[in-house]
Amino acid sequence: MTEHLRPPVPRPIVIEGPAGSIEGRLEDPAEDRQPGVVGVVCHPHPLHGGTMQNKVVHTLARAMHELGTPTVRFNFRGVGGSEGAYADGDGELQDALAVVAWARRRWRCERLWLAGFSFGAAVALHAAATARPDRLVTVAPPVSRLQVMPASRPGCPWLVLHGDLDELVPVASVKSWVAGFEPPAQLRILAGAEHFFHGRLGELREVVASFLAGPAAD
Repeated sequence: MTEHLRPPVPRPIVIEGPAGSIEGRLEDPAEDRQPGVVGVVCHPHPLHGGTMQNKVVHTLARAMHELGTPTVRFNFRGVGGSEGAYADGDGELQDALAVVAWARRRWRCERLWLAGFSFGAAVALHAAATARPDRLVTVAPPVSRLQVMPASRPGCPWLVLHGDLDELVPVASVKSWVAGFEPPAQLRILAGAEHFFHGRLGELREVVASFLAGPAAD
C-alpha cells in the first residue's frame, strides 16, 4: 500500500440511469495504464443526508486508490445533481447497477470491487447478486434499521466492518446476521468506533485496503 499517495483529482461525470442522470465523481490514480479492476462505492441513506461526499465513502475509495484502482462515487437518485426521487432502496439498487455497468465500459474491465457504507452497504450487498464483484466491502450494514435480508451470500470474498460502539446499529445484531451466512463474511470489529468512524478513518482505510489486496479465497 502506498503510504503517501497523492489523491487523484475527482472528475465530474454524468451517467445515464434508470431515473435520469446520475451525478458522479471519477477518480483514477493511474490514468496512463489499463486497470486490472475498477471500484464503485455506494453512499449512506439519501433521506438522512447521505451523499457521495460522505467521509467514509471517500475513505473506501481512497483504500482502492492506494492499490492503483480507479473508482466511481455517485449520488443516488434525488441526491445532489442526480435526477429522480428516493425509491425505497429498489430504485437505488438499479442506480448502483447502472453505475457498475458504466464503470466496466469506461475502463473496459470486468473485474469489480464493490463497497458501501450504511444504507449503501445494503445496496451493495443486494447489487452483488447481479454485479458479481470480485470483492465486496460492507461498512456498518444497517441490519437492525433497514431490511437487508433476504440476500444471498455473495460468491466473492466479503468484508463486513463495524464499530463496537455503533449507536445506530448494535454490534450484536451485526454479529448474529453475519453468522447466518454460510460461509460467514469476514467480520472486523473496530473497538471504540461508532457509526461514522470519527477519528478512525485511517484505521478503516487500512483494514479495507488489506482485505482488497489479500488472496483470492476467503
